[in-house]
Amino acid sequence: MKVIGVIPARYQSSRLPGKPLADICGKPMVWWVYQQAKKVEQLEEVYVATDDERIGSVCKQQDIPYVMTSKDNPTHLNRIYEVSGKIDADLYTVICGDEPLIKSEVIGAVIPESIDGQRYVARALMRQFTDPAEVVDPGNIKIAANDNGECIFLSRSPIPFPYKTVLFSYRKIVGIECYNKAALEFFVNTPAGRLERIEDIAILRFMENGIRMHFTLVDSNALSVDTQNDLEKVRLLIGQRLQAEGRATAG
Repeated sequence: MKVIGVIPARYQSSRLPGKPLADICGKPMVWWVYQQAKKVEQLEEVYVATDDERIGSVCKQQDIPYVMTSKDNPTHLNRIYEVSGKIDADLYTVICGDEPLIKSEVIGAVIPESIDGQRYVARALMRQFTDPAEVVDPGNIKIAANDNGECIFLSRSPIPFPYKTVLFSYRKIVGIECYNKAALEFFVNTPAGRLERIEDIAILRFMENGIRMHFTLVDSNALSVDTQNDLEKVRLLIGQRLQAEGRATAG
């Protein structure tokens, strides 16, 4: 089974333009993501998928394999589907290019051991919220899944509603996904549904059409860099880690 990693990286971002190239302790953000992705044993190859020559140029300078894709892809899954037409694989593992704190073992958790007999493979990761402020932030997508990890619904609102009990933890999506070619083809050939358009959550397209994605619960402190404040927080955390590693090496 051939599994590759793909890091979608757009230059244009409404809240933080050029963020894949944002400097973090002397390296662009996409470099930090790639370093973690290439440690994943299940991934035979890892590529950055970008629509901007500036990102491609930096990838070339940093010896990061990359694939140029169209600027017209409306979602990251359309971009991954375009990559699947250029690079053949059984599974495409999507590692969001704005999560430089992601750990390699977390990335590997999304990859199934086998895909025998599965028509569609659509998998992702989720983690529990650790900060109450995250729960009310619409930038964090909340997930309701059953005990088998099958996603029932996704929302920018806090779900489920604590009507009968508060003895549960809210969960959110981690920016790691895994698909086979059939699932990607289904996505790009199926129009966005009403709920997807309301919530602006692309992968709701699967649920609206009866395909339940599987979500694996992981322990992760990954942080999506969507704002300048997120970027400053990540710079601080990575800087502290580098300092600690330097002290350990010196000792």
